[in-house]
Amino acid sequence: MDFLNPSKYAYLPIAEWIEKYVKEWLFEQRPLFKKISVPIDNVLNSLDFFFNFVPLPLVIIFFTFAAYKTNSLKFAIFTFLSLIFIDLLDIWEETMTTMAMIITAVIFCCFIGIPLGILSSRSNFFEASLRPALDVMQTIPSFVYLIPVVMLFGVGLTPGVVAIIIFALPPVIRLTNLGLRQVSKGVIDAGKALGCNKLTILLKIELPLALKSILAGVNQTLMLSLSMAVIAALIGAGGLGLTVYVALGRLDIGQAFVGGLGIVLIAIIFDRITQKLVK
Repeated sequence: MDFLNPSKYAYLPIAEWIEKYVKEWLFEQRPLFKKISVPIDNVLNSLDFFFNFVPLPLVIIFFTFAAYKTNSLKFAIFTFLSLIFIDLLDIWEETMTTMAMIITAVIFCCFIGIPLGILSSRSNFFEASLRPALDVMQTIPSFVYLIPVVMLFGVGLTPGVVAIIIFALPPVIRLTNLGLRQVSKGVIDAGKALGCNKLTILLKIELPLALKSILAGVNQTLMLSLSMAVIAALIGAGGLGLTVYVALGRLDIGQAFVGGLGIVLIAIIFDRITQKLVK
């Protein structure tokens, strides 16, 4: 017997099992997940309408002011010129849709991830149970979980944001957990000695001291969301990702470069602003 090639004598039909049982279960759960996606859809559509409704000069002034307050005059000028440049490339509407997608994804990542990070910091068992799921979310190829997302949520802008949330969620969970675990026990004991209950200690002591780590997690989530925006276009998400995807299908190198350049510029703006917020 050829012991170095066990596949000649045995076969594990995992692909068939998943196709038969998991696929059937996913289709049965589709109405439930459609209802779960309603809040995401509402926030996304509201932000998309808002960003495309607000006049372009106001958006430019807002981000330029935010860049100036968090960074410097030099970066504020860069932000101003970048947004003007995006408009001159005729991708302003796509950029606003991408911003709506990214902000929606970050909001829900924080809404889900920060409480999970707090629970992880409170329980070693919960952290150990959650770690394999986070490892899978961070290492599995993004194209693989697009398939169950399509089965559960269909195609379109909202399923694209769901895919972005799944991809970008782990950093905010991990860094929230890490930041809370690094809070000095002496500070917590001092709070207990002053008569503070657990909720007060969490809100008034632990979260403020761990805020730098939490915001670093939010920054990483934001960057991962932007990197996932192009891939989400494969399941019908719009914005700059769709511009790049359509251009690649047509081998239109120029338009693909324009869409990618728009993503790079808003990524730089968001990254610098959030990094300074962390500091």
